[in-house]
Amino acid sequence: MKTFEWRSLGSALSLLLKAAILMVFIFPFLWMISTSLQTFRETLAFPPTWIPAVPQWNNFVDAMSAGPFLLYARNSVVITVSIIVLQFVVMIPAAYAFAKYRFAGESILFGFVLLAFMIPGQITFIPVYLMMADFGLIHTLWPQIIPFMSNAFGIFLLRQYFMQIPEEIIEAARLDNAGELKLIWKIMIPMAKPALATIALFSFVSHWNEYFWPLVMTNSETIRPLTLGIAMLRETEGISNWHIIMAGNVVLVLPILIVYVFCSRHIVKAFVYSGIK
Repeated sequence: MKTFEWRSLGSALSLLLKAAILMVFIFPFLWMISTSLQTFRETLAFPPTWIPAVPQWNNFVDAMSAGPFLLYARNSVVITVSIIVLQFVVMIPAAYAFAKYRFAGESILFGFVLLAFMIPGQITFIPVYLMMADFGLIHTLWPQIIPFMSNAFGIFLLRQYFMQIPEEIIEAARLDNAGELKLIWKIMIPMAKPALATIALFSFVSHWNEYFWPLVMTNSETIRPLTLGIAMLRETEGISNWHIIMAGNVVLVLPILIVYVFCSRHIVKAFVYSGIK
């Protein structure tokens, strides 16, 4: 009986701890959504207003009409999608080579990949900016795309996933005269879909929310992404108009939530071993 009571107490404490952790993460989102639907007076009220008396849907219209936000959104989509596509083009062959081939300098090269994973972009932005300026690319979207063509974390994760695929499957495909490109396309990529979806999700979130790099690499409204446009709401609307600023942030976060809904089920699969049938 005592064992059952201790187990029940442990389950209750575990549930409370999970609920507390969940509230820590979800509270900022609830506050953002609530503020985005409030009036100016409600945002200044004390104690704070959690549920607006009348939801102000016009806040979203006001936020989006404060600047060329359709242009900013288009730039964000072009930049983020281009980065993910180019990362896959570079990352998949690199991860396949590290996982299934043995060659001179393999450990050293993979060490460079891990080193690149550890170096933040704030350290390399000056030489990258000078290089882009020498190539005459500063007034284009390319400085926000080219430096992120290679994804060190993606190469590492995908390599670990490729290493789980049995050699017998690869050898059987080679006996059927399958070339390396066909082998990658028909065998490696389908079996690594959870890892690819996870990498794409992480990359999308990272570059969709990127603020520092576009701030450094852009000097014109025509090439700015949505993050800089939302940041300018604070200057355009004034520091007190948090209902407009939060409405802009909701618009910024919405695509991330949509992408997460479609990719979330693959995240757990990417980090655990799954047997190959």
